[in-house]
This record gives sequence, structure tokens and C-alpha cells, in this order.
Amino acid sequence: MGRLSTHVLDTAKGKPAAGVKITLYRISGQSHRKVKEVVTNADGRTDGPLLEGDCLEPGSYELVFAAGDYLRATGQAGEGVLFLDEIPIRFGVPDAGQHYHVPLLISPFAYSTYRGS
Repeated sequence: MGRLSTHVLDTAKGKPAAGVKITLYRISGQSHRKVKEVVTNADGRTDGPLLEGDCLEPGSYELVFAAGDYLRATGQAGEGVLFLDEIPIRFGVPDAGQHYHVPLLISPFAYSTYRGS
């Protein structure tokens, strides 16, 4: 049974990023359909998988991380224009029977991601 999960790490502070709003979209052509909205817990993770079982279908998805709100809330950014605000990560799910883990590592001026386990 496949599933989709994520977590967020604050590399500037060296700890999990709690309180980050994440919105998951299903992408089809030019259409973005909002599937789920969650907030990371104290461990920088969601309380459960974003999708699992029959809810995870092959196709294109996008996670949008509200990094700017988190950076402001933690005192790492001011109220003006931010270098990084919303961070979209678009990825594909070719096999819905697998586990797809899409972590985000953030700081005020950089981010990275990878397919985790």
C-alpha cells in the first residue's frame, strides 16, 4: 500500500520546523486541485501520511510550503519582501504502490529536497 509523506527541517536553526503550513495539490494539465492542507507538528512532520492507499494515485502532485510565514514567526525574516516565501515542489508518482517521502530543508536563503524513505 503506497503513501505520501513529508517533513520540514530548519537548517539555519538545526531543528525540525514546527508550524509550517503545507498544501497538497493534484496537477492535471493546467488544473491544480487542492487535496489537503496540514501543519507540521513539533517534530516537523505531519501527524499522518498526506495520502495513502487508494487515495494515492499515479500522476503529478505539488506540495506548497508556507516557508515565509514560518520564517517570520521564528524571527528569521522581517515583514518586507522575502527571498523565499512559498516554496512549491512538483513531483510525480509513477507507482502508487510505493512510499514517496518529500522532505524540505529550509533556511531564509536556501532550500533543498530529495526523495526520502
